[in-house]
Amino acid sequence: MGFRVGKYILVRAISLGLAVVVGVYLTILIANMGGHVDEIRKAQIWERVAIGVFADETLRMLPRQEREPIIKDKVALEAERLGLDRPFLVRSFSYLGDALSLNLGRAQHLTSDAGSREIRLILLERLPATLALFATANLLLFFGAIFVALFLSRRYGSILDKTIIALAPTSAAPSWFYGIFLILIFAVLLQLLPFGGMVKAPPPESVLEYALSLLKHMILPVAAIVISAIFIAIYSWRTFFLIHSSEDYVEMAKAKGLSSWAIERRYVLRPTLPPIITNFAFMLIGMWTGAIILETVFNWPGLGRLLYEAIALYDTPVIVGAVVVYAYLLVLTLFLLDIIYAMVDPRVKVGSGDRKP
Repeated sequence: MGFRVGKYILVRAISLGLAVVVGVYLTILIANMGGHVDEIRKAQIWERVAIGVFADETLRMLPRQEREPIIKDKVALEAERLGLDRPFLVRSFSYLGDALSLNLGRAQHLTSDAGSREIRLILLERLPATLALFATANLLLFFGAIFVALFLSRRYGSILDKTIIALAPTSAAPSWFYGIFLILIFAVLLQLLPFGGMVKAPPPESVLEYALSLLKHMILPVAAIVISAIFIAIYSWRTFFLIHSSEDYVEMAKAKGLSSWAIERRYVLRPTLPPIITNFAFMLIGMWTGAIILETVFNWPGLGRLLYEAIALYDTPVIVGAVVVYAYLLVLTLFLLDIIYAMVDPRVKVGSGDRKP
């Protein structure tokens, strides 16, 4: 049994690792536009070198025929240092190794991160902001939808049940759409909550004041995320629980006189635990990716906004780095999901087992 479990974990880790490698490599090809972005970088190198040469009074006074070879030599040295003198196919595999190790150099273009800081540090600095926002919103959304759906499954056909069904189509609009209206109402008209940001400026020095400021700034974006998905989530889980509540074993439990809570806990929630865990895991995956537009609307300093800035500036290393972070979090979530599945559902077998014909 131990050998089979170890083999399964190893095979699963290898398969997920290969998926990450392939996904990151495709991201490199797409983000670099098949080498076109590297050509843009070469042009930028030529421009920087030319400006540097003309800034030097001694070199600027040289004749053009002598100055151009100097510029070409400097450009060639810089291109060689960055590996841009090699074919793109060779460079792409070098980029892949650097991306997987998050050895992506320094950010030169992002104005919100002053100086040429290491991209790895910028990503790790932005990650907690995204996790704090989307973890709070998605946990409220998930558990709120589950409990309300259970409540509605006991009151099928009630006014509240019909109201939730009627409001389900409102989840077609994205969270940033509701975010704009929330800003207009609570920040512009009522002036009760801040327009955006993570904390007030300058940031409070006290831990308690910082936490209170963070919570106040989280109200609108969290509300936007919850409002955009809560009704469809409740409707989906309510329908799911209604289907399981009509099973024969549930009717038998009712005939035995068990309480509604006992029936829900033993005969509705327990059999549906694997789908619930799966839904929770995919919710986490969605949380890792964040929301580029939502973070931009609320000026939230997370990975989503960083990715938006990097796309606008063609900053390929930052784009690839953000995707790698998302990929690692995704793989970790899926890997833990497989293990949890085997723990909560006895019907799930680890590996193929020793089956005899």
